Amino acid sequence: MKTTSLVALLLFLVLSSVWGQKKFSHQDSLRGSITAERAWWDVTRYDIKVQPDYNTKTIRASNVITFTTTRPGQVMQMDLQLPMQIDSVLYQNQLLPFKRDSNAYFIDFGKQLAAGTVTSLTIRYSGKPVEATRPPWDGGWIWAKDKKGRPWMSVACQGLGASVWYPCKDHQSDEPDNGASLSMIVPDLLVAIANGRQMESKRAGKGLTEYRWEVKNPINNYNIIPYIGKYVHWKEEFAGEKGKLDCDYWVLDYELEKAKEQFRQVPTMLKCFEHWFGPYPFYEDGYKLIQSPHLGMEHQSAVAYGNRFQNGYLGRDLSQTGWGLKWDFIIVHESGHEWFANNISSNDIADMWIHESFTNYSETLFTTCEFGKTAGEDYVIGTRKLIQNDIPIVGPYGVNTEGSGDMYYKGGNMIHTIRQLINDDEKFRAILRGLNETYYHKTVDTKDIENYISSKSGMDLTTFFDQYLRTNQIPVLEYEVNKKKIRYKWTNVVSGFTMKVKLADGKWINPTEKWQTLKNNSTSDLIADRNFYITVRKTN
Repeated sequence: MKTTSLVALLLFLVLSSVWGQKKFSHQDSLRGSITAERAWWDVTRYDIKVQPDYNTKTIRASNVITFTTTRPGQVMQMDLQLPMQIDSVLYQNQLLPFKRDSNAYFIDFGKQLAAGTVTSLTIRYSGKPVEATRPPWDGGWIWAKDKKGRPWMSVACQGLGASVWYPCKDHQSDEPDNGASLSMIVPDLLVAIANGRQMESKRAGKGLTEYRWEVKNPINNYNIIPYIGKYVHWKEEFAGEKGKLDCDYWVLDYELEKAKEQFRQVPTMLKCFEHWFGPYPFYEDGYKLIQSPHLGMEHQSAVAYGNRFQNGYLGRDLSQTGWGLKWDFIIVHESGHEWFANNISSNDIADMWIHESFTNYSETLFTTCEFGKTAGEDYVIGTRKLIQNDIPIVGPYGVNTEGSGDMYYKGGNMIHTIRQLINDDEKFRAILRGLNETYYHKTVDTKDIENYISSKSGMDLTTFFDQYLRTNQIPVLEYEVNKKKIRYKWTNVVSGFTMKVKLADGKWINPTEKWQTLKNNSTSDLIADRNFYITVRKTN
C-alpha cells in the first residue's frame, strides 16, 4: 500500500472513531446529503414573498423556485422544517401532490422532466416558524422589540438552515445561480430591508407596505434574510478596486448618531480586505450594514450588526492582548465573510472551516493593516488560549454536521502558520487573492482549497492539512540537549508529517519523525518562532 493511501486509511479510522460516538438519523442524511431527489435539479433563483404576523408569531408566504434539470427526474425533495407547512405546490397551473417526511417534502411531477428543462414552480406555505431562543447560535425567526417597544423582526439560521422559514433545497452546494428576491409585507410604521438592492415599495392593503429587494449574485440559502423594524438610512461610496461601491447603513431611528460614528470603520475595513483578498465580491448588490436584534451574521450584502456600537466583541478582547479593543469585532469579522463564506462557500457544512478559519484570520490581517505586523501576530497568538482541541475541525460528510468550533481560533492559527512557511507576504497575499478569484461565486470542498494552497505555495501541504484539520493533535517538536548538541524530531503527528520550523534566532530546521541533530550549538534550549502553532517539549 502506498504511503499516502496508508495515511488516508489511518485518518479515516481516526475520524470514524471520533464521529462514531454520535448517532446520525435519517433526517440528518436527508438534510446533509445529495439524495436522488435532489441530484437531478439545480436551483437558479428564489423569489420569496412573506407577510409576518408579529402578534401570533406566524408567517404566510410563497416561494417561486426556478430550476434547471441536469438529468431526467420526477420526484423533487424540498426542505421545510416543522412546524412550518407547505399548503400547495403549483406547476404549470396544476396542483402537484406531495408527501412529507418530517422536515423534507417530496413533490411528484407526475412524469419525468427531461434533462435541460428550465422551469419553475410556486410553493405556498405558512405556519409558526421555530423561534430563535439565543440567536444567532440557536436560530430561527426573531420576534423582538426595540427599546421603544416597537416590533423588530429578523431571522438567523446558519447551521439550523434556511428551511426553518422558507422551502428550498437546503444544502450549501446549491446556491441560486441567478440570485434571489425577497418581498416583505409589513405595517406602514415599519421598514423592511433584505439583501441586495431595493427594487420597489408599494401599498399592500390598508396600513401595509410591501418592500421588494433583490440580489443579482449567487447567494447561500441561510444568507437570504429579512430585517423589519423602525429603520433609518444613510449611505456613502467607497472607492474600491472595481470602482464605486455603494455602502448603505440601516439602524434603528434612535441609534443614528451613535451608528454614524462607529460605522466610520467600514471604509478602513474594506480597504484592508480588498488589499489582502481582492475586490469586494458583490459590487452589483452593494455593501450594507444593518442593525439586528442579535449579535451579528454574515448575511451577504446585508451584514447583520448587533455589537452595540462599541469596539471588541461586545466590549471584550477575545485575544486578551488589547488589540481586539481597537476595532469593532462584528464589522470586521462578519464583513470578512463576504470573501470567505459568501464568495467562496463550502459544499458541505463539514468543511465550514473554509468559512471560519480564513475569516478568523481576517481579524489578524485587519489588526496588521491598522497597527502593524507585530500587533497582528500578538492578536492571533493571543487567541490560542481559546482553542479546545476537542475533535477535528473537519466534520463528517453528508449528515449536516460541522466539525469543532476550533475552526475559528485553531483555524486562524493554522493559516498564520502557513503564512510563516511561505515566508513571503506578497506570495501569501497572492494566494488569498487567487483563491477569491479562482473560486469567485463558487462552492468548494476542502480538497480544492488544500490543493490550491499547496500548488501556489510550491509546498506539499498534504500531511500539514491532515494534521491540523483531521486530527485534534498539535505537533510536538520534541528535543533533547546532549553534549552541546540538540537532537529534535516530531511527535504526536500523522504518519509522514513534515514541516519546517523557524527558530527564535532566525534559523530554520526541517524536523521529521526521526531524530536529527542541530550541530555547532551551545547547550541552550530549542526555542521556536512564536508564530508557529506547535508545542515544543524538552525531554531528558
